Amino acid sequence: MEKLAVYGEPPFILFSITHMLAIGLVSLLILLLFILQKRGPVQLKYERLFAMSLLIMEVLYHVWMSWTGLWELDDSLPLQLCSISLLVAIVLLWTGNKHLVDFVFFAGIGGAFQAMVTPVLDIGFPHFRFFHFFYTHIGIIVTALYFTWMKGYRPTFKGILKTMVALNLILPVIVAANTLFRGNYMFLKEKPFTGNLLDYLGPHPWYILSLEGVSFSIFVFMWLLFRKRTVQATSKG
Repeated sequence: MEKLAVYGEPPFILFSITHMLAIGLVSLLILLLFILQKRGPVQLKYERLFAMSLLIMEVLYHVWMSWTGLWELDDSLPLQLCSISLLVAIVLLWTGNKHLVDFVFFAGIGGAFQAMVTPVLDIGFPHFRFFHFFYTHIGIIVTALYFTWMKGYRPTFKGILKTMVALNLILPVIVAANTLFRGNYMFLKEKPFTGNLLDYLGPHPWYILSLEGVSFSIFVFMWLLFRKRTVQATSKG
């Protein structure tokens, strides 16, 4: 998005006060969800209201890009991991389809958390793009943990396998889009220009294979951390 410099928008600065405030906000929301887990009834109307807010924010983002001439087939389609996770999260919130929980939990949290720590973002606070980026990424994380802590959907090892299969089924579509539109969706053609986890996973294309192993390891760690634990009763002789 080199064109952004033409508009003289405020640049995003990594680990600036506004960046750290956004990370602090998602940390606070996670803590709040943990404290309030399974307290009080959950209501579908609020889930759908949140889904609508995420959808509206995403639509407004595409409207803004089209209005400013930034929308391009090579980088504006919702084919990044977090864009896909956001759409799945919106459908999950609207329908409550439990088959979508695993993808939002593993791929959603894994991708959104990493994106929030090292954002591929040009424009900073107080621009709309700044709020769109962090609101949607926070929305993915909050949705996953809401279904885990408030609705009782615990991740399973089978869910890890399902998520890995889903991601690998998506890859050929992304590769085709990158070839057709000369894009770099999911950073399959090259690493992002900003600092990123991919910098530590080797050169292209080997970092893609490395990322498979890293993703699986992160998913296993998340499963061990959040899985449902059974308490075995002990009897006294």
